[in-house]
Amino acid sequence: MSVINVDVAVIGAGAAGMSGAVALAGLGLEVVLLDEQGSPGGQIYRGITLAPLSRRDMLGTDYAHGNTLAQALASSTVRYEKGAAVWQVTRDHQVSYLRDGRLHTLQAKAVLLATGAMERPFPIPGWTLPGVMSAGAAQILLKSSGLAPSEPVVLAGCGPLLYLLGWQYLRAGVPIKALVDTTRPEDYWRARRHLFAALRAWPYLRKGLELMRSLRSAGIAHYTGAEQLAVEGSDAASALTFSVAGKTRRIQTRCVLLHQGVVPNIQFSQSLRARHDWDDEQLCFSPVVDAWGELDVPGIFVAGDGAGIGGAQAAALQGELAALAIAARLHRIDEQPRDARAVALRSGLEANLRIRPFLDAVYRAKDENRIPADEVMVCRCEEVTAGELRKFVALGCSGPNQAKSFGRCGMGPCQGRLCGLTVTEVIAQARGVSAQDVGYYRIRPPIKPITLGELAGE
Repeated sequence: MSVINVDVAVIGAGAAGMSGAVALAGLGLEVVLLDEQGSPGGQIYRGITLAPLSRRDMLGTDYAHGNTLAQALASSTVRYEKGAAVWQVTRDHQVSYLRDGRLHTLQAKAVLLATGAMERPFPIPGWTLPGVMSAGAAQILLKSSGLAPSEPVVLAGCGPLLYLLGWQYLRAGVPIKALVDTTRPEDYWRARRHLFAALRAWPYLRKGLELMRSLRSAGIAHYTGAEQLAVEGSDAASALTFSVAGKTRRIQTRCVLLHQGVVPNIQFSQSLRARHDWDDEQLCFSPVVDAWGELDVPGIFVAGDGAGIGGAQAAALQGELAALAIAARLHRIDEQPRDARAVALRSGLEANLRIRPFLDAVYRAKDENRIPADEVMVCRCEEVTAGELRKFVALGCSGPNQAKSFGRCGMGPCQGRLCGLTVTEVIAQARGVSAQDVGYYRIRPPIKPITLGELAGE
């Protein structure tokens, strides 16, 4: 197997990956940027280089900003490998990936992981029925190909993305039957201690208020404080039921879009056995990194939402900060100029993250929507319910890795991506301990599926 030596391998061509790769190349380093998609942009800017102007306008100015990063990438010396599915990263900086049916390996001096975020699981009754999908997946279809539901949809859950997608659907002419928000008045009360910092991030607040105002002006039914969400249906979704202030509501619909925030994609950092801690504000595991984004695995850095949710603008700044640290490590820049250039980046990062504690408090995912009842499916791949998990615990199962042995939970095609956090929290609740004590799946390569034939051919 041939191994190509490079200075830096960057994984992920979203905001952090593009920004970091361009900065590294600008400092004279040989950079390879690997991304599974067919064009740069990541999830937030997905399809930005291919989207017609009408779609960019429909999706909004924040989306269009991704074109600036993509253009900088195109004019740089970065070697951009699209359609590259990275299946292994080792602690000694070897990166293996599949592209065009062939395996390739890079030996890098440093690695920048910019793998972004993924949607938090939303395991409620009926969430696996046809006609139910995540708001993020629906937005990906809208960004990448302009596809949207042809019949009225119901948006349910909480978080800024729910309102952003609703606003984008309005501009796309998609009928919205209702917006069902799980946010309660007490959530705003809990967030009050972060209000001053949030007011200092007024542009973000203004955007959110404008989204809400647009949806209200369109006359869309809007419910807040929704509890006991469930999707009805036998072969497919037929209605969403919920309660507000003790009164049961039922909305007939064949399309339910669920969302309750995003969490870091930690598959690679977990596979490296890097340290991860449970973040009780964002209710997820995040890798422990230093001020430059470096893991406790020397020479491997994380930038963007993969290190903690902060948004696209913060991710781009973190990509540049990591690039400065990597360049200094590889002796392309001295520490003094590195630190001087980092001042403005850190100032911008602090400004972009001011709103985050407020959002984390207001849109904190509810226990009932994260830790489901016994009859609700948790692991969709292997069809394991929350009740079966609790039975495993009663028999001695202490964590997600043991759950694999008890009932194959987390052993399907997604390798625990969709169920990982839910499994951790169900077991923690059943055992009466913290999520930190329970831990996460022990992630092993291949991170992405590869065939025996592909391995044998290599």
